[in-house]
Amino acid sequence: MKDALKRAVDLTVALIALLVAAPLLAAVSVAVLLTMGRPVLFRQARIGRCGRQFTILKFRSMAPGAGGFSPTDDAMRLTPLGRWLRDTSLDELPSLWNIVRGDMSLVGPRPLPTSYRFRYTPEQFRRHDVRPGLTGLAQVNGRNELDWDEKFAYDLRYVDDRGILLDLRILARTAVAVLRRQGISAPGSVTAHEFRGPTAAEQPVPAAAGSGAR
Repeated sequence: MKDALKRAVDLTVALIALLVAAPLLAAVSVAVLLTMGRPVLFRQARIGRCGRQFTILKFRSMAPGAGGFSPTDDAMRLTPLGRWLRDTSLDELPSLWNIVRGDMSLVGPRPLPTSYRFRYTPEQFRRHDVRPGLTGLAQVNGRNELDWDEKFAYDLRYVDDRGILLDLRILARTAVAVLRRQGISAPGSVTAHEFRGPTAAEQPVPAAAGSGAR
């Protein structure tokens, strides 16, 4: 019942937000198109609930490059518009569609790249017991300024203590964090540092149910 209520709230809020933000979405799309060209949206495979894979949608913030995790390369590719979009968290607006689709929730552990799948310990993998979120407990307690152990500790605390009241508190604190532009970048990086966990042979993760792409 609790999960059904959360899903109903997610769907209602995301649909209303998409309607209200439609002019802003259109304006940002045009700005990205004019300054960076196509594609307007950044798409990347992420790990969702129960290990299922989905494609996250964001506004593009970087010029084309080799990809991967390279602080120097990322800093060079991040455009002025892209930096502003990240600073204001407007790059996340297209992810509202992921919430409508059921890939994500308003609140939950942030979805991470599929390349991390076999780097988690079994305990860390529990963060996928719930839908990933647009914001989460880690995001209002330091965001990218936290190290990975701290992020996962907050993620697991959310999984264990989740509820409507906690979600409301996180959403309220998210608004404050966005206005203050807190924790946007990790020290020495324009984004977040790569998570380097144990290999699959050292720390096997639980089998992922329905891990095919959606």
